Amino acid sequence: MTPSNPSSATIWPIGWTVHHVAETGSTNDDLVAAASAGALDRTVIVADFQTAGKGRLDRTWDATRGSNLLVSLLFRYESEDPSRFARIVALAARDACESLSKTPVQVKWPNDLIVGGRKLGGLLAVASPRERFVVVGIGVNVGWAPPDAVSLASASQTGAPRIASGERMPAPLILPPTLTPQVLLVAMLERVDTRRQCDDAQLRTEHKSVLATLGARVRIDLRAGESLFGDAIDLDDASRLIVQDDEGVRHVIDVGDVVHLRVQ
Repeated sequence: MTPSNPSSATIWPIGWTVHHVAETGSTNDDLVAAASAGALDRTVIVADFQTAGKGRLDRTWDATRGSNLLVSLLFRYESEDPSRFARIVALAARDACESLSKTPVQVKWPNDLIVGGRKLGGLLAVASPRERFVVVGIGVNVGWAPPDAVSLASASQTGAPRIASGERMPAPLILPPTLTPQVLLVAMLERVDTRRQCDDAQLRTEHKSVLATLGARVRIDLRAGESLFGDAIDLDDASRLIVQDDEGVRHVIDVGDVVHLRVQ
């Protein structure tokens, strides 16, 4: 899919060019191609359905058609740290979700959105240092979620996830006009603009303040197939997770799957 005509510009915050498609393989793949072809900063591709959506660590990202927010954002930069853009989008999305649902939303390191310990959304960033752009893709469960996750609609109705793990695949909820993927995207883009004006120290402070992982007992599943158990005690200046194991040794984690463990 190659974006052509922008979606109606009347609802989007000034400066954003939003392309809407009914179906595509991956909005991230599409926007990376568009960026390489010259697409401008703050170009967006949003889809009703993805056939090859991906999350972190090559996981698939599933959603029923039209029920969730499936979107990618393009950022061009000169001297900025490219890693800040995923943080900007995560914080903007968290704030928008919490504002619309009136339900506490936290971040699980590095940039997953969670409600009551269950996944609400996830991010995947793709950077091109040579061409100096970053594409940040995000999927948020707005009206539908798999059995072990939570949707924004169900969380806003109950204040907590209502879909228990192991149940049959739920049908999408009927969304009120105030809580749709489009409404969420508008709110998120507005908040992205605000946070882009923040310096790195401000972003790190906000990130740590909403990070459910800090202070938690965790298991880190590493790419080599090994696991690290310990306590998540801090983030470094690059937002890498610092985990202290049971021997008191501190490990700096930049890539890995984090599992929050309950204290027995």
